[in-house]
Amino acid sequence: MGTKAGIKIPKLIRLIFATGIIFLLIMSLLRLFLFLSFSKQGHTFSDLLPAFGLGLRYDLRYVGILCVFWLITGSLPFLHPYRKPAGRKWAIFLSGLAGFLIIFFYSVDFAHYSYLSQRLNASVLNYLADTSISASMVWQTYPVIRILLLLIGGTWLLVRGAKYIYKRVGREEEPVLKTAVRVGWFIGAFLLLAVGVFGRIGQYPLRWSDAFGLGNDYKANIALNPFQSFFSGLKFRHESYNEAKVKKDLPQLAPYFGFHDMSAAPAGIDPLAFAVRREMPARPGVLATRPNVVVVICESFSGYKSSMWGNPLNTTPFFDSMCRQGLFFDHCFTPSYGTARGVWATITGIPDVAVSTTTSSRNPSAVDQHTIINDFSGYDKFYFLGGSTSWANIRGLLTNNIEGLKLYEQENFDAPKIDVWGISDKNLFLEANKVLRKQTNPFFAVVQTADNHRPYTIPEEDRQAFHSINVPLDSLQKCGFFSNEEMNAFRYTDFGYRTFIEAAAKEKYFDNTIFLFIGDHGIPGDAGKMFPRAWTDQQLTSEHVPLLMYAPKLIAPRRITWDCSQVDVLPTLAGLCHIPYLNTTLGRDILDSARYDGKALSFIYNPDQESIGVVRSGYFYRLQLKTGKEEMVSTLNNDPVPDTVINGPLKKELRMLTEGYYETAKYMILKNKKR
Repeated sequence: MGTKAGIKIPKLIRLIFATGIIFLLIMSLLRLFLFLSFSKQGHTFSDLLPAFGLGLRYDLRYVGILCVFWLITGSLPFLHPYRKPAGRKWAIFLSGLAGFLIIFFYSVDFAHYSYLSQRLNASVLNYLADTSISASMVWQTYPVIRILLLLIGGTWLLVRGAKYIYKRVGREEEPVLKTAVRVGWFIGAFLLLAVGVFGRIGQYPLRWSDAFGLGNDYKANIALNPFQSFFSGLKFRHESYNEAKVKKDLPQLAPYFGFHDMSAAPAGIDPLAFAVRREMPARPGVLATRPNVVVVICESFSGYKSSMWGNPLNTTPFFDSMCRQGLFFDHCFTPSYGTARGVWATITGIPDVAVSTTTSSRNPSAVDQHTIINDFSGYDKFYFLGGSTSWANIRGLLTNNIEGLKLYEQENFDAPKIDVWGISDKNLFLEANKVLRKQTNPFFAVVQTADNHRPYTIPEEDRQAFHSINVPLDSLQKCGFFSNEEMNAFRYTDFGYRTFIEAAAKEKYFDNTIFLFIGDHGIPGDAGKMFPRAWTDQQLTSEHVPLLMYAPKLIAPRRITWDCSQVDVLPTLAGLCHIPYLNTTLGRDILDSARYDGKALSFIYNPDQESIGVVRSGYFYRLQLKTGKEEMVSTLNNDPVPDTVINGPLKKELRMLTEGYYETAKYMILKNKKR
C-alpha cells in the first residue's frame, strides 16, 4: 500500500480504494457462496463465468457509490481521515455501516432466495402491512437468532478490518503534493469511480435488465446482487392487483375473451391461471404456407397526421397506397401513450398499466413474460433497432422471453449513427433487409423505428432523394403539426417505408411474407375537422394509430372499421399463419369472426390523467381512477350521447369492461410467466 515505486498517491485515495477492493472481494465471495449453496440447475461454474463477470460490474456500482461519497466527504478539511479525529471516526463509521448493510442485505437475500428462488426485491416491504403476521412467519421459518449473531459478529469483524486498513495506510507518509496535483488525483479518482457506478462506457448505464440478457433466470439471479435487485424494484413495490376483483371480473369478461370457468380448475391448479390459459388451435381456412412475418413498430405514427384519413398535407402517400393494397384496420388504438408501453403491449399482449412514473418494462418483478412469438415454432426470430435496447430496459423484455432471439442494435450495423436514436430508419430497414434475404428458414422479425421523434433528424445522405417542404405555420397547425421539422420527419418515415418495401420486393422472401405495420402510439394534438371532437378533447389522438397487414400475394385488400388494439397483433398473426398458440393475455385474433364478431373493443389507459376507458360500439367511455368521474362521448360524430345510452345497458357494459380489463391487466403483468 506504500508509494515506494515513486507514484505519490494521497492517503485518502489509497484508503478508499483499499477498502473498496476488500468490499468488492467480499461481495464476489458471497455470489460464489450463493452458487454453491443452492441448486445449480445443471450449470457448471464455467457456464456461469459471464454471469459472474456481469455480477462484478453490479458489485462495483455499489462499492463505487460508497467510495464516491467517501471521496467527497473525506476531501472536506474537517472530515479528512488523517488530519482530523472527526475524519477518522467518519471513515470507520462509513466502513462499519457499509459492512452492516452488506451482511444485512445478503442475509435477507439468501433467505428470500431459499424461499422464492429470486434475489431480494422491494416487494418484501409489502409485508410490513401485516407486521405481526410477517414477523411470526419469519421467526418460525428462519434461524433469526443465528442471523442476528451473524449480523453483529460480521459487522464487528468488518469494523476491525476497516481499522486495520486505516492503520496500515496511516503508516505511510503523506506525500507532499501541489494543490493542482491533489485536485488532479481527486478528479481522476472521481471519474474512475463514476465509470464504475455507471457500469459501462456508452450512452446508457448498466441496468438490472442486462442480467436477463444472459439467457435464463438462473444466470440473471447469479449476476444480480441484492442492492441492485432491491433498489431497481423499489418504485414498483406497490404495483399489484386485487385478487378478489380479478375473480369477480373474469366471469364478466369471459364472453369477450373466452376465459374458462374458474370452478372447473383441477385440484391444485390456481383458478385464475386456469381461467386465463387458453390453448388456441390453428385456425382453419387461412395461410398454410408458413409465411415469414415482419412486424414494423412505427414511431409516433399518429392517425390524424397521416394520409389514410385525408390529412390535406398528404404526408404518407406511399403508406396510403399500401393500405389500399392490404388489410387495413382504421380503428386501431394503442392501450397507452409512450414507446416503451407500446413495445410492451405488442410483445406481451397486455396493456402496460404501470403507474405514470415508470413502465412495466422497468419492473424487475415483470421481467418474465410469455409471448406468442415463441409459438412460431421453427421460425428464426429477429429484432432490429437503430439505437440501443438498453433504453427503458427493453433488452430484458426481449432477450429474456423470446427464445433464440437474434438482436441487432446500432453497433451491429455498418450505417453511421445520426443522432441519439442511432442510425436512420431508412438504413435500419436496409440493414434488416440484408439480414432477412439470407435466411433459409421461416422468420419472425420485428423492426422498431425511431426517426419520427425529436430531434427530427433527416440524414444528409437522403436530402437529394427526399425533399423537405415548408408550409405556413397556420396551415401546419390546421393539419395537426407544430413545426415544419416535425412534419418533414413524418414525411421521412414514409420515405423509409417505401425504401424498405421496394428493397424487399426484389428479394425471394417477399412473396411469402406478411408485413405488419403498427404505430407504437399516436401524438396528442388538435385533429381539427378530420375527426370528431372526441379525438382532440379526450385525446384519442394519443392512441389512434394505423394497423396494416401487407402481403400482396397472400392477403386480399380490405379496409376494416371495427375497433381493435395493439395487444391483438400477435394472436391475429398466429391465427393468420395457421399456428396453434397459447394465449394467457388480453389479445385476441381479430380476424377470427367466430370469436371476435360483435365483441370488438379497445382499452385505453392514460397514466398522466389517471384514467381508464374503452372504445366500443361508436362510443368512448372514460373513468377517472381517483375521483370516479365518468365520461361518455361519441367517436362517430359530435352529437351528444343520448340519455337512453347514458342511462342504458351499454354504459354499464362499458364500465364493467373498463374496470375488469384494468384489474385483469394488472394481474397478468405479474403472472404472465414464460412457459
